[in-house]
Amino acid sequence: MKLSDIIASIGVIILLIAFVLNLTNKLSAKSRVYMLLNLIGAGTCCYASYMVSFYPFVVLEGVWGTVALVSLLRVPRGTSV
Repeated sequence: MKLSDIIASIGVIILLIAFVLNLTNKLSAKSRVYMLLNLIGAGTCCYASYMVSFYPFVVLEGVWGTVALVSLLRVPRGTSV
């Protein structure tokens, strides 16, 4: 397995953890943790896509991460779940 595969797998696992926690009502989509997981997962996947020069996913994950970052910065302090 190549390094880019390992990095992409880690990013996808992080995104899926956030998704499952949200679907099972363990984590609100408006929580800082959810947005942070999306930011880290998307950023990791974006980097892995860049490593293999798969630019459609660089754009997709880059936008996903940017939206997560903007959302994270807009959450009022003290909001954890």
